[in-house]
Amino acid sequence: MILRRLSILNYKNIREASLELSPKINCFIGHNGVGKTNVLDAVYYLSFCRSASNPIDSQVIRHEEPFCVIEGEYESDSQHPIGDSQQLLISCGMKRGVKKHFKRNKKEYKRLSEHIGLIPLVVVSPSDTMLIEGSSEERRRLMDMVISQYDRSYIEALSRYNNAHQQRNTLLKQEDPAPDPMLLQIWEEQMAESGEVIYQKRNAFVQELIPLFQQFYNQISSGRETVGLNYTSHCQRGPLLEVIQRDRHKDLAVGFSLHGVHRDDLEFTLDGHLMKREGSQGQNKTYAIALKLAQFDFLKRTASQTTPLLLLDDIFDKLDAERVEQIVRLVSGDAFGQIFITDTNRDHLDQILKASALDYKIFYVDNGEITEKNV
Repeated sequence: MILRRLSILNYKNIREASLELSPKINCFIGHNGVGKTNVLDAVYYLSFCRSASNPIDSQVIRHEEPFCVIEGEYESDSQHPIGDSQQLLISCGMKRGVKKHFKRNKKEYKRLSEHIGLIPLVVVSPSDTMLIEGSSEERRRLMDMVISQYDRSYIEALSRYNNAHQQRNTLLKQEDPAPDPMLLQIWEEQMAESGEVIYQKRNAFVQELIPLFQQFYNQISSGRETVGLNYTSHCQRGPLLEVIQRDRHKDLAVGFSLHGVHRDDLEFTLDGHLMKREGSQGQNKTYAIALKLAQFDFLKRTASQTTPLLLLDDIFDKLDAERVEQIVRLVSGDAFGQIFITDTNRDHLDQILKASALDYKIFYVDNGEITEKNV
């Protein structure tokens, strides 16, 4: 997929911008906190119907403004048309206190889930180290984000599971009168049915992701370390309904569900040891980048039969020169399509541009103002 034109009005600190973009590399340069990441976040919003950093829509509207608008004009890079053409117009308008309007070719979606996966996208950012350092929720979100872009039935199963899980937890908190066992049974059966679907799809995804991830890590690290992924789930203990019901008395005591796919996790390993205990800052960042590039390769083969957009937000910090060089060589290759890069100076970007003969544009960002530099 190629984003040809991006229009932004009152999004975060960006008052107004209309950008004609390169089909290959788009570089955004500026000091920290001036709005570079906000440009990438607007691109992310048009793929996922939400901000990558803030789930509250009203908080992405520029201060003291009543509304914001984001619009993107896309072109498919595959042989398969989008609907009845190769062109696509995606727009989103939000007013404070009013439900947002998300449109495809000027026709509003009835359900936002219908849009997910149409414009596949992978973002690599400094916050990715939370995949290693953070809770299991971060790693489940990683799986959910990728699988949802190529499998709509997964989104539906996840929605059913989350609803049943929430309803069961509400009952578990109930003290007087005590929860109705029949109602608990109903929600447990729904959790188990949808949970088994989620587990099977997550497991299949992880098994396909592992060799891709290891390949990218080896390329970036020049084979100096061995990495692995291990998916763990309560579904591996037997039929999920039995696992959930086995400790119902414990769930009643604590007031929430202790078992289910909402407790799934991915174990990250380095040379056979848990990554969070062994990895240096550079190794953690290499791990997260390799994981995201593996997702890119995976989505390229599965999602909408088109090349995902790749967003690289300030990824060179804390990496040695050799690893930067390997990443530059990777993303400059033919396997990658349109790329958006942010950095605080041109040094790393010049490396990328010199390493390839690809078309590129450079934009300078300063306090939400974006200007294109002639190259």
